[in-house]
Amino acid sequence: MQLPSPHPDVIYKPVTEGAVLLSTEDEVYYGLNAVGARVWELLPPVLTRLDELCSSLSEVYPDIGPATIHADVQALLDDLLAFGLVRRPELKGQHANQARPVAQAPNPDCG
Repeated sequence: MQLPSPHPDVIYKPVTEGAVLLSTEDEVYYGLNAVGARVWELLPPVLTRLDELCSSLSEVYPDIGPATIHADVQALLDDLLAFGLVRRPELKGQHANQARPVAQAPNPDCG
């Protein structure tokens, strides 16, 4: 699974116990613990896939099971998406603002 990217209007500021995020567009303030801050720091362009991120965290936190790491990271990413602090990954060959072509039914009056 592709990782979402930090929203360009979000300011990231490390603090002693983790980090804070501030969306200058929506005025959303979000606190991260140390693990959450590490997740943020590993988002694209550093890493691009969820499995890479979870593997990296498993190296730092070997006492935590892979399933727990995956579930916790996914929950954080879902939360960050819900608050508009990250953007969904773009599909290859498609820009985020690019409209998809709409299929049209054949015109029965032609022919």
